[in-house]
Amino acid sequence: MVKHAGGVLLPALKVEPDAVTPITIQLAGALRDLVLSGDLQPGERLPSTRTLAEDIGVSRTTVVNVYEQLATEGIIESRVGAGAFVSEALELRRPIQVDQPNSKKRNSGLRPRLANLSTDASAQYSPRLPHPEHALPFTTGIPAFDAFPMAQWARLSAEVLRQPRDDILRYPDSNGLMALREAIAIHLRANRGVNCTPDEVFIFNGAQDAFNRIGVTLLDPGDEVWFENPGTIGARNSLITCGARLVPVPVDEEGISVEEGQRLAPDFRLAFVTPAHQHPLGVTMSLKRRFKLLRAAERAGAWIVEDDYVGEFHYSGRPPPTLKSVDEGGRVIYVGSFSKSLFPALRLGYLVAPPKLTDTFRRIGSATVQGAPTHLQSVVARFIQEGHFAAHIRRMRKIYAERKDALIDAAARHLDGMLIVNPTNTGFHTNARLAPEFEEVEVAQRASERRIVITPISRFCIVPASQKGLILGFSAIPPATIEAGVKSVARVFQDLRG
Repeated sequence: MVKHAGGVLLPALKVEPDAVTPITIQLAGALRDLVLSGDLQPGERLPSTRTLAEDIGVSRTTVVNVYEQLATEGIIESRVGAGAFVSEALELRRPIQVDQPNSKKRNSGLRPRLANLSTDASAQYSPRLPHPEHALPFTTGIPAFDAFPMAQWARLSAEVLRQPRDDILRYPDSNGLMALREAIAIHLRANRGVNCTPDEVFIFNGAQDAFNRIGVTLLDPGDEVWFENPGTIGARNSLITCGARLVPVPVDEEGISVEEGQRLAPDFRLAFVTPAHQHPLGVTMSLKRRFKLLRAAERAGAWIVEDDYVGEFHYSGRPPPTLKSVDEGGRVIYVGSFSKSLFPALRLGYLVAPPKLTDTFRRIGSATVQGAPTHLQSVVARFIQEGHFAAHIRRMRKIYAERKDALIDAAARHLDGMLIVNPTNTGFHTNARLAPEFEEVEVAQRASERRIVITPISRFCIVPASQKGLILGFSAIPPATIEAGVKSVARVFQDLRG
């Protein structure tokens, strides 16, 4: 940097007189960044207050105030009769440059040293599915925001926020608000056949948080975990974070293949399954397969995590029973969430622990978990207790059934065998089979260029699976948008054929 009698030249230093941020704060921040980034070196002389004020067109008083502030912070130092200089003490704070002795970049290019567990996990993570700001055809896993009873929710929220401040603002119970745990237990007994007590229910900041807690509580690094292949990405990443060695177990029309799981890892420590609506294939685990899985877990002394992420949304006949409801050996940890039944920003999930694990979860949670916001738990508890939740579920079943039918009907009319959308009776998405001439990844990429979100089944696989095709969500978009989306997909196929 060229020096002159007035100190270094600072041509890049600018302030915006019309900005909302005061000029003093702008100037102090800009000078601080120049020093801490290394653009101004320790011991380097700054322009005089008069010179800098003239250079950037501000009052000298402003520059004096900024210099005084930075001197108080130890960023610069004043020397009588000589002027202001970058503090020499900053030389001690500057990171050592390895193999880059002349670099002044903020980032030295060195990778941070991570714990071995984090390093191993990072290499195995799969990117989460995109959740665009506005639901696009055919985004998966998003409820119908347009049908949420916002006025009802606002009324309950206002009532809760009028409670005594201590009830709202204090640290929440790490295991969950008892009123919500009681409401969940009643709902599960009546609607999902899960016979549990409130003491067996634990509240988390979403299902993902619950999966993490299960992993750190029950798994040692290297423990073998049966995991559906293809299977859900979020839970996979959570268990990888805990050091689990995932064993990809194939899925057929009855659910996870217990025989193949026993062949691959007979001494498994945990199995993760989605019995009601296998994610992503959508099959429902048969009762016969459920009993096989329970017997395998009993023999191995293993636990089973049942992710019932959309169990409430069944569109034909009675919903299938939960795995938890037929578990007589106390091996199943049931996990649910309000992200699909209410809305994802709520970040509330829960697990139902077997009786033999309740004391463990309570003790560890009390020592390490901060808990979910009390007022949100209170609103959800009232929403359930006053019957709004059950009414909401019934209404949403009708809406999602209509959207599901719209997707299947539009596909039959416009896709002409190029993409055969399979019917489903549960969940927020379905899968589709491609004509042999098309490749799933290429179709998905071409569709994304038209702002259409369809996901290849291979995206959910740990190892290649026999199933090929695409996943299409229908819950978040109304029938008219579904129709337009299917027409766009048809144009993708026409372009590929052309």
